[in-house]
Amino acid sequence: MENLTFNRRQMLLGTGASLAGLALTGTAAAAPLAQAVASSVAPTADQARRMQWWHAAKFGMFIHFGVYSTIGRHEWVMEDEAIPVVEYAPHAATFNPVKNSARAWAKLAKAAGMKYMVMTTKHHEGFCNFDSKLTDYCAGKQGPGRDLVREYVEAARAEGLHVGFYYSLMDWHHPEGARCANDEEARKRFVDYTHGLIREILTNYGKIDVLWYDVSWPLDANGWESERMNKMVFELQPDIIVNNRNKLSGDFSTPEQRIVAETGGRAWESCMTLNDSWGYQRADDNWKTSKTIVRNLISCARDGGNYLLNIGPKPDGSIPEESVRVLTEVGSWMQTNGHSIYQSDLCQVRRSNYASFTRIGNTLYMHVHFWPGEYVAISGLKTKVKSAKLVKTGASLKFTQDDFRVRVLDLPVKAPDFPVTTIALECESEPTQDTDYVRKNKPRMAV
Repeated sequence: MENLTFNRRQMLLGTGASLAGLALTGTAAAAPLAQAVASSVAPTADQARRMQWWHAAKFGMFIHFGVYSTIGRHEWVMEDEAIPVVEYAPHAATFNPVKNSARAWAKLAKAAGMKYMVMTTKHHEGFCNFDSKLTDYCAGKQGPGRDLVREYVEAARAEGLHVGFYYSLMDWHHPEGARCANDEEARKRFVDYTHGLIREILTNYGKIDVLWYDVSWPLDANGWESERMNKMVFELQPDIIVNNRNKLSGDFSTPEQRIVAETGGRAWESCMTLNDSWGYQRADDNWKTSKTIVRNLISCARDGGNYLLNIGPKPDGSIPEESVRVLTEVGSWMQTNGHSIYQSDLCQVRRSNYASFTRIGNTLYMHVHFWPGEYVAISGLKTKVKSAKLVKTGASLKFTQDDFRVRVLDLPVKAPDFPVTTIALECESEPTQDTDYVRKNKPRMAV
């Protein structure tokens, strides 16, 4: 993944500030309409076919695992600490996770309500987690002595999850990984090597559902021969979907550590960490809460996107305890409320300082993350509410509605669900919101 060296405050001041603020800090904000970051191009019929399962999935697990996990100082440690290749590479001999560690990853993903997984087959460090014929710097010939990608694929399939491969184009280990930018013969050799590795991972494991390219430095699409690359990918895997990080538009966009929605039918997926690191970093204790994760998932679903949430296993392949705890809490919430995510349609309603929203047809789901007790209210709802109920218990709720607000009444003081309580409002037509109408037309007092 990209090494984001600016801090959260700087991120908050950038594009999509309110949404980014929710994603990264969990603070409440009256989020504006999500901003488009690419041209509004409707999907082709073939894209719609290939991506049908992905749009329904909504929630996936990212796994960053590699030699950097043995060092435990972030996946960018090789570059950030300028570790020479001759000093870094020997760590590959000590990288020896417990066999079939991926089974626990897949079981946790399924329990959390995730529908697909994406694992690093090769990260920027250049180490291949599979058994390659093109390099000795791979799991089959180093510490593991076996194919870690195969173990992952088998584990995901055993849990009924779709299988995705992450592949970093950038390579800090290969002798021509930087030289290729200025030496044409080096570029040809390195690009052939890159295409060869991609061919291996898309040939040796049966049907693969996602190819997730990452950092394209130091070449552009022409340099990587990305058109030829993708042509090969689809010849090998006709049903696969690919992202946009080999400098082509691909099938979906990939906002990182922020939630920024596309428009015009363009597919998108926000990828985020559970703490501040993709790979295992033993000292990183800045864990997001399950409430923040659920809120982020709601925000993605509301605007038609997916949420790809990362774990960074320890060197032995085990999952950090905090990751297990948070994802278990999310999974418990999804067991009751998951339908409001998986089946959701685009939702225009979004204005509240203690709730967020999703929609299925004419039913509006009010996800209350800061439970106020007694009552909740929605300003400017432009359709009539027919009924209200608590999703957790199915209990019917009293409500009132006038031209300016809906109030749901007689609520318990303590939130009925954790970490977010959902109220289903069945409406007469598609629910929309106009708070400007309230501001302009609500009766005012005399001075």
